[in-house]
Amino acid sequence: MLRLPPFEYHAPRSIEQAVNLYAQFGGAAMFAAGGTDLYPNMKRRQFTPQALIGLNGIDELRGIVQDNGITIRAGTTLSQVASHPILQSQYSALATAANLVSTPQLRAMGTLGGNLCLDTRCNYYNQEFSWRQALGFCMKKDGEICMVAPGSSRCWAVSSTDCAPVVVALDGRVRLVGPRGERVIAASDLYRDDGILYLGKERDELVTEILLPPADGTKSVYLKLRRRDSFDFPILGVAAALRFASNGEIANARIVLGGVGSRPLECVESARLLMGQKLTRELIGAAAEAAWKPARPLDNTDSTHSYRKKMTRVYVARALEALSEK
Repeated sequence: MLRLPPFEYHAPRSIEQAVNLYAQFGGAAMFAAGGTDLYPNMKRRQFTPQALIGLNGIDELRGIVQDNGITIRAGTTLSQVASHPILQSQYSALATAANLVSTPQLRAMGTLGGNLCLDTRCNYYNQEFSWRQALGFCMKKDGEICMVAPGSSRCWAVSSTDCAPVVVALDGRVRLVGPRGERVIAASDLYRDDGILYLGKERDELVTEILLPPADGTKSVYLKLRRRDSFDFPILGVAAALRFASNGEIANARIVLGGVGSRPLECVESARLLMGQKLTRELIGAAAEAAWKPARPLDNTDSTHSYRKKMTRVYVARALEALSEK
């Protein structure tokens, strides 16, 4: 049986208290929301914090508010996001993505903020300590070499969050609060293309809110590829959001891939092809092809990288076809 390492647990009642507690412990502390990914990682000794700062007791981190768009507080559970009627009707891709994370039990514990900050994953990293020790460890934890690309100077662990590609595709923003105050950044800026330093926020900053603009007629969809539909992480996620003008032409388009790199991958060329056009079968094929080219999955998660790349074209086409029928 894998056991948690020893740690202190603190339960602040406000965001200010949580930020101040983190400042007291510095790098020896971690924030803990639902803990559905953090605690297994701690059992495998990927993380051994001296203190955990629990966020579940902070009321101001929970809830969904509609006002010139919609604000989802970071501590809102994935099951609440999945079942919210406004999200289901106006931001359906996000409700779908939240509903496809893991299992019902974990969705009832896991939070939207936690899913957005999900640790990157790799077959050589997400193993228990003795397995990693026998291998000689990897660059992401305790080692010096990326086992996926031994000649590389960086870690290629994969971003496997379901909700991040959707929030980026919906042009979302996130509010961060830290000891230096608060700031709001684009959701796309929350991520870096690095398996170790994968977040664009400081360690002492806390994600407090996810801000989505008014739907304004935008249609969205999220498709997920995984071996077992019951609970697996994505080996490919496709988030697509299109806004149609009154004449049927596409006024705005964003397609974002998950599970194929260390950060959500925006398909800029696909969006460019779609803008100002009507969604035809030929256009869908061209946009899917344009999304396939920049997708470069490596052999570091479930299934083969060649299959995952091939399915990028298939799933982008399926996503656009689904939007054409909405």
